[in-house]
Amino acid sequence: MKKTDKKIEKQIIQTLTEVCDRLLEQYPGFEWLTHTVNFNAFPTSLKVVCIFENDAQLTDLLLNKEDVYIQNLIIHQLHQQGIKLQTKQIVFDSETRCEAQHNGNWAKRLK
Repeated sequence: MKKTDKKIEKQIIQTLTEVCDRLLEQYPGFEWLTHTVNFNAFPTSLKVVCIFENDAQLTDLLLNKEDVYIQNLIIHQLHQQGIKLQTKQIVFDSETRCEAQHNGNWAKRLK
């Protein structure tokens, strides 16, 4: 990883940690978020995954269109760091889906 990539990675982690803390306070069932990135295709390769505890909580969030708020928050916070992200680069998932489809192996699921 190049020095500039490390700097960007650090900015992404710091920003998403702040977003995560905020979402933990605001959304029951929100568990954590993570990201994947290939710096050879940055920023289009950046993907942010927001994980909820179960499908019911995730479905409720989507039905109430709260996902739009979360997407806008992530996009805005990363934009403040000079990182451009589109809504299609933010996805929502649940612990129960990962358990059912990948036996709880998030590393495998995120690939």
